[in-house]
Amino acid sequence: VQLQAFGGGLVQAGGSLRLSCAASGRAFRTYSVGWFRQAPGKEREFVAATRGSGGSTYYADSTKGRFTISRDNARNTVYLQLSSLKVEDTAVYFCAASQTLILSAVTIDTQYGYWGHGTLVTVSS
Repeated sequence: VQLQAFGGGLVQAGGSLRLSCAASGRAFRTYSVGWFRQAPGKEREFVAATRGSGGSTYYADSTKGRFTISRDNARNTVYLQLSSLKVEDTAVYFCAASQTLILSAVTIDTQYGYWGHGTLVTVSS
């Protein structure tokens, strides 16, 4: 599967953005998809994920209640709605996919085998 993330941009603190992760390939509904981000000088960190089977969702503590992950399997797309954005949310956001992800690994980036290019989100104060 190939992934393409887009929708990033410049937004003021408190604002919103919607990121999209478009996938090509068959059986997309069976893939778990995660969003990760990497800020300048920092390690990549988990943001949110949705499992392929059943569509359960998971969030990092820092994004819970502000970000919402959803998927439209008919469009082969996973969305990440960013709300109440903070300056510290500034980062390059990546989407990743796995067909074999187990529950205990949803937050671990090395467990995802497919990655898209990132999209930059910049939050200004």
